[in-house]
Amino acid sequence: MSDLAAVPTAPQPGTPGGSLPVTPIHSIHTMRRKAAGHSGPLTKILVANRGEIAVRVFRTAHELAMHTVAIYSFEDRLSAHRQKADEAYQVGKGLTPVGAYLAQDLIIDIALEHEVDMIHPGYGFLSENAEFARKVEEAGIAWVGPSPEAIDALGDKTKARTIAMQCGVPCVPGTPGPIASYKDAAKFIEEYGFPVIIKAAMGGGGRGMRVVREQSELESSFSRAVSEAKSAFGDGTVFIERFLDRPRHIEVQILADGQGNVIHLFERDCSVQRRHQKVVEVAPAMHLPENVRQAMFADAIKIAQAVNYRNAGTCEFLVDQLGRHYFIEINPRIQVEHTITEEITGIDIVSAQIQIAAGATLAQLGLSQEAVSKRGFAIQCRITTEDPAHGFQPDTGKIEVYRSAGGNGVRLDASSGFAGAQITPHYDSLLVKVSVSGTTYEVARRKMLRALVEFRIRGVKTNIPFLFRLLTHDVFIAGKTWTTFIDDTPDLFKLVVTQNRAQKLLAYLGDLVVNGSSIKGQVGEPGLKTEIVVPQLNNRDDPNGPPLNTSVPCEVGWRNIIVKKGPEAFAKAVRAYPGCLIMDTTWRDAHQSLLATRLRTIDMVNIAKETSWAMANAYSLECWGGATFDVAMRFLYEDPWERLRALRKLVPNIPFQALFRGANAVGYTSYPDNVIYDFCKKAVENGLDIFRVFDSLNYIDNMKLGIDAAKKAGGVCEAVVCYSGDVADPKKTKYTLDYYMGFVDQLVAEGIHVLGIKDMAGLLKPHAATMLIGAIRKKYPDLPIHVHSHDTAGIAVSSMLAAAAAGADVVDVAIDSMSGLTSQPAMGAITAALEQNNLGTGIRYEDIQALNLYWTQVRMMYSCFEANVRASDSSVFEHEMPGGQYTNLMFQASQLGLGTQWSEIKKKYIEANKLCGDIIKVTPSSKVVGDFAQWMTSNSLSAQDVLDRAETLDFPTSVVEFFQGYLGQPVGGFPEPLRSKVIRNKPKIEGRPGTSMPPLELRKIKQELRAKFGKHITDVDVASYCMYPKVFEEYQGFLSKYGDLSILPTRYFLGKPTVGEEMHISIEKGKMLIIRLMATGALIEGTGTRDVWFEVNGEVRAVPVEDKNAAVDTVTREKASSDPGSVGAPMSGVVIEVRVKEGQEVKKGDVLCVQSAMKMESAVSAPVSGHVARVVCKEGDSLQSGDLLVEIRH
Repeated sequence: MSDLAAVPTAPQPGTPGGSLPVTPIHSIHTMRRKAAGHSGPLTKILVANRGEIAVRVFRTAHELAMHTVAIYSFEDRLSAHRQKADEAYQVGKGLTPVGAYLAQDLIIDIALEHEVDMIHPGYGFLSENAEFARKVEEAGIAWVGPSPEAIDALGDKTKARTIAMQCGVPCVPGTPGPIASYKDAAKFIEEYGFPVIIKAAMGGGGRGMRVVREQSELESSFSRAVSEAKSAFGDGTVFIERFLDRPRHIEVQILADGQGNVIHLFERDCSVQRRHQKVVEVAPAMHLPENVRQAMFADAIKIAQAVNYRNAGTCEFLVDQLGRHYFIEINPRIQVEHTITEEITGIDIVSAQIQIAAGATLAQLGLSQEAVSKRGFAIQCRITTEDPAHGFQPDTGKIEVYRSAGGNGVRLDASSGFAGAQITPHYDSLLVKVSVSGTTYEVARRKMLRALVEFRIRGVKTNIPFLFRLLTHDVFIAGKTWTTFIDDTPDLFKLVVTQNRAQKLLAYLGDLVVNGSSIKGQVGEPGLKTEIVVPQLNNRDDPNGPPLNTSVPCEVGWRNIIVKKGPEAFAKAVRAYPGCLIMDTTWRDAHQSLLATRLRTIDMVNIAKETSWAMANAYSLECWGGATFDVAMRFLYEDPWERLRALRKLVPNIPFQALFRGANAVGYTSYPDNVIYDFCKKAVENGLDIFRVFDSLNYIDNMKLGIDAAKKAGGVCEAVVCYSGDVADPKKTKYTLDYYMGFVDQLVAEGIHVLGIKDMAGLLKPHAATMLIGAIRKKYPDLPIHVHSHDTAGIAVSSMLAAAAAGADVVDVAIDSMSGLTSQPAMGAITAALEQNNLGTGIRYEDIQALNLYWTQVRMMYSCFEANVRASDSSVFEHEMPGGQYTNLMFQASQLGLGTQWSEIKKKYIEANKLCGDIIKVTPSSKVVGDFAQWMTSNSLSAQDVLDRAETLDFPTSVVEFFQGYLGQPVGGFPEPLRSKVIRNKPKIEGRPGTSMPPLELRKIKQELRAKFGKHITDVDVASYCMYPKVFEEYQGFLSKYGDLSILPTRYFLGKPTVGEEMHISIEKGKMLIIRLMATGALIEGTGTRDVWFEVNGEVRAVPVEDKNAAVDTVTREKASSDPGSVGAPMSGVVIEVRVKEGQEVKKGDVLCVQSAMKMESAVSAPVSGHVARVVCKEGDSLQSGDLLVEIRH
């Protein structure tokens, strides 16, 4: 065949004869031949295998100027090895995925049909099948491997043992031949005892092997070994050997030609195995005595010569702890780990295989024992698609991201290593072999670690985390591993967890693209989609000079007193301050009142350092506790503890204050005492300074626990009087001045540091403020007083000024753009007015205005959470609804389909409060009244209806628990007989609810959470779980799916990206992701998903996203009838629990199911006794009020 192909060209004008001379054209095949420098008779090779070994052979064959042919099963039709060959043909149509590669005759037919000269079997499948080798040679095709006779002699391990013993090579004691039944092993076991190892006679790779340590395991292990061997190699023959304890597995690479010449290419240490499957290999072996090494070389050559071995092979030995070596088998084929021998010798073993099969001798290839030398060390790691955290369970799916290693001394052998590759369950889990070389073992080890770090494989789990642990273990570092090292070393499974941050982030953004925002309460897109500008502060010393340097936080502030001198000194200093200090609620109560508590940490962090300077003289910043704690996890998918830590780092000078619900901590129920003490301790450790301790019923016993816990944690205890009614109105006789003074006396007796007056509804009018604060100041001249109110009625500015004039030390304000309405009064207005009253706050007016520019933009961005509160509402003096609840209840009402009945809900709120006994209303007691009011509105119930039908109505869970006493004892006690009618046969709790609760085992909870969610669980996570178990678990599930989204700018967190939009997202210091949305794919039928395509730092990635709208069918639900046994949903919501089944007998009052709506749970009970005819609902169903739940025959 000529090196050039003659191809005529078209005639050119003006050329004699109308044509030009023939132009030589190069093809890839002619270029290969020219580069190879030969034109031998064998030019076309077929690889009877798949995956990386097929690709490996193709590469060498191309270097030898050969034409390559691949075969592939139907399941492998998209595999890379098919594309790497010059020709590819499907084999084994209708056969199993493995069976296709075992179809000997079909493979040979393909080879003959396409004029193949040689067949290379690779490893596994038919590589050790003498029958196949014989058929290949009989078909006139060269077999790249040992002769059929040698395979027959050595491929069967029982025969190989016999040959080795005949050659005088030591062997591990074993059965003299194959055994057909586990019973045949009795004599051998009787002589040698346990443990033994069952081995497949016709294969390797760890398949068909089982270690048996006792008689009871023998039968089942034998059956599994036979079955596995038959499946993998088409032959279930097995034999038994004595199992050596903790030996090393050393193998010698040999090469032999057809003239009887045999050489070795040194040894490899393959001791690091799992289930007899090699994981990491090293060449040459460390700490191997030279005499043992040379003896193994000699024995390997001796056995090969005894059977006239030809081609490449591996002679394998076990070396016991005394340095004695035992022959175990010869693998008459190429090995997976041959690459590291190539790295230390520089010899292409596959090339030698092919040329020896073509008739070349070792001498012709320039290979003699003297000419072969080794240099340095090489290590191979097999990266597999297995999950080491779950017993190396194989993982399948599509590779979404594939970024491989490279550089000096790194070699990769792969097949399916590319983004988009589909990993199927049909074949070996090997994804890529990484081989590295270095001058020393340690250099090679470090190079392997570097290479593993460079890999980014997403979409399927891999064993890379396990390989990290393995390569950094002291035993591996020392090079002293053994065959059961992995099984004997549980520390290896303390895995380094990969973060997979970019892909998880894309999954969230993709969901946003396809389904829109999933953040509850969001209506529409963010009002601002550009980056928020952070303002500069004026220079204190030179107003006309450069702006103040706020690149570092301010260090001067009131917190220094707490840190250096303690809470008591702080309280004295506050009382001694000549003016009136302020607390800024912008970071908590203000956004809770206006934006449904949806403000994210990142938007506080971005202005934190500027705030440390502008608010340096503030009494405190309210930034934690209350509803912000659970909402952070529940709706914003953030860690509230991380919020506290992040803000503390940036604002070291201003005290941080949290709203703390006494015995309820930051939850809505009672907890064991040890949970409260532990929570307070952790809060202080993570940066909290002041606990604003209150009880939603002003119940002193609940307060005492919170006060004591705050003080013992080292925090400032600000005990709160929750204000209701009107002390200046003589018609209001329950919450009078005398009542409040008596309660203050009780609090002072507990040794509090600061007294707080919490007017949560904005009921405190100026004259009442003067009366209340004046009376307290007169009786307690040294007690710091802190006053909080809401501006719902529009009167709070006047009231706070009156409180300051009457002797208050601190008043609450919010930055102007986050103030007013249901929030706190405006900071700018209060500070300006106090300056003229000689009660200056020490806060610069111009700094307030600078911060206000930032918060104006923030409020615009969060406008999608704004409630429809447009003006002041003085009706609050009647319904007494807390400011934060006012906004949230309006939102909840619209979510429950009651938005048009807001006026009615306010009326029902008044009635519900009276039914509860005119209680103090602040979370969680205000939630009880709110749930009660919505429930009454939803069911069109008047107060009289409730009183008349209380024994048969299904009240919301929060209402029932209130009447039971789970929140404590209200002022004046519970109204009877309503209490008894509501709770019926449920227990009454007298006194503090938590008193009788046993302590929680926090260490045990941590262990359980770590077992469930991973080792990242910390002590503060335990505290979060204790407060909100279900919310915490759902939050962890979200993190697992989408990662930590707190780093995502809010405009991207809430807003749907547009095609072509470029997003710059910093995931950590010095690491920026530049993400651009490229396209959204069509709906994939059958899966209900769409592929969303992004460009990440210039690399194209696709993420599959479930289209939640595509799977939605319109469902018309049956409505409950007027029959008493037809039980309907009392309100709109989601069914969270179904407690009955069809046919079950129920009694009147038995709970049928539990419904939840916007944090409000309601148990639906049987109105009549009978048996359940139908259960129409199931968990997760979204229902409207009146939808049928259960039908009872009565």
